[in-house]
Amino acid sequence: MSRSYAIRTYGCQMNEHDSERIAGLLEADGLVLAATEDEADVVVVNTCCIREGADTKTYGNLGHLKSWKDQVEGRQLVVAGCMAQKDREGVRKRAPWVDVVLGTHNVHRASELIDLVRTTGPITEIFDEAVIDDHALFPSALPARRSSGFNAWVTIQIGCDNACAFCIVPAVRGAEISRPFTDIVDEVGHLASQGVTEVTLLGQNVNSYGRDLALAQRQGGDTGVRIRPMFSELLRAVGAVAGIRRVRFTSPHPKDMRPETFAAMAETAAVCEHLHYPLQAGADRVLAAMRRGYTAERYLERLAQARAVVPDLAVSTDIIVGFPGESDDDFQRTLEVAAAAEFDFAFTFIFSPRPGTQAAAMEADFVDPAVAAERFDLLKLVVERSALSKHRGRIGRIEEVLVVGPSRKNQGVLTGRTRQNKLVHFPSPTPLRAGAYASVEIVTAAPHHLGGRFVRSLAEPAHKVRIPVVAG
Repeated sequence: MSRSYAIRTYGCQMNEHDSERIAGLLEADGLVLAATEDEADVVVVNTCCIREGADTKTYGNLGHLKSWKDQVEGRQLVVAGCMAQKDREGVRKRAPWVDVVLGTHNVHRASELIDLVRTTGPITEIFDEAVIDDHALFPSALPARRSSGFNAWVTIQIGCDNACAFCIVPAVRGAEISRPFTDIVDEVGHLASQGVTEVTLLGQNVNSYGRDLALAQRQGGDTGVRIRPMFSELLRAVGAVAGIRRVRFTSPHPKDMRPETFAAMAETAAVCEHLHYPLQAGADRVLAAMRRGYTAERYLERLAQARAVVPDLAVSTDIIVGFPGESDDDFQRTLEVAAAAEFDFAFTFIFSPRPGTQAAAMEADFVDPAVAAERFDLLKLVVERSALSKHRGRIGRIEEVLVVGPSRKNQGVLTGRTRQNKLVHFPSPTPLRAGAYASVEIVTAAPHHLGGRFVRSLAEPAHKVRIPVVAG
């Protein structure tokens, strides 16, 4: 019988996409997806380390997985991802029953290491940076087992050249490397041929995509090359691929946001009217301490430009409260900027010190946890008030919705996403498969979702559904 695997994934879309790649590599090596984790022969834990709670949760889960591993001889436990890259040998010191520890730069080695450890014993393999030859093995270039047949993530860039004081990403993902332009467009074309209609372009700072490629060309002797990002051109090229109905991207950095990107969004029909635009803080003093490279005024100016150019634009953001040294006045400014920005949605966080970051050394200025928690609750009220107002403004409108599947809470209700990335729950008089498009009238609004009434079907799913066949 074939060996089986299961993967637990924590963190961002980058990690989700890495897990798809790991699954694809394992299946190419003959493993099959286990019906449940308890039945698996190999469990991969793909980790996140963006906040302290992520580390704590992962090590707690590794403790629980020890009993799973001890139940059956030959079972293997693999730890991958950002926490593995950060902690390295420390993973096995805290969880000596782990078989393989691999980092963010050698995901392509996952299957080989799982095979190798059966003869060599436990392995920790962490590369300090991506090897240039790995351009051929760029994230999306590896085999993948995608969880969805109708939408897909496409990595356009790995690493990050920014130095935000709170962020561990550059330390665990390395320097910024852009994937070749034609490789990206070719992959999107291949995905479209398989029935994928929605793609999300992934990068740590997507709007700086291509700057390193242009610099390399100039250093290679082509002095006519302008060293500038190519992201707007990439949006247009991907949006022109036949069969692609929706293009999304995440995440841009406000300091690098350019008018060309807004123009490409407005002029490329497939590019969705949604912008994730991380604010992080509203006080200029805190933004400077965070090393964000922009002021609140500049942030709001660029946001106004985006809304002026892209009709019906929905905007989401990230905001941190309790950054070291944040005063009551600083936090009040964050509330004011958040209210002025009128976000459709916000991911809000309490500052978590990450070892190795500049902010982790600011212990003398750490904000009292009780104060930070109170600020968090106040910020939540402001952003939810804005979100509810935005959502109420959509009542009565007819929205194009991409069906994701049945609601988790009510199997008789379907769930989908609008072009603005808003979650919509609606009953349908006829069955609709995930990947179908439908017109839905918005009839109710809540801070985090919309309620709708089915109007008509727009398009059937284009992807094929894999049906497992059991011989005998």
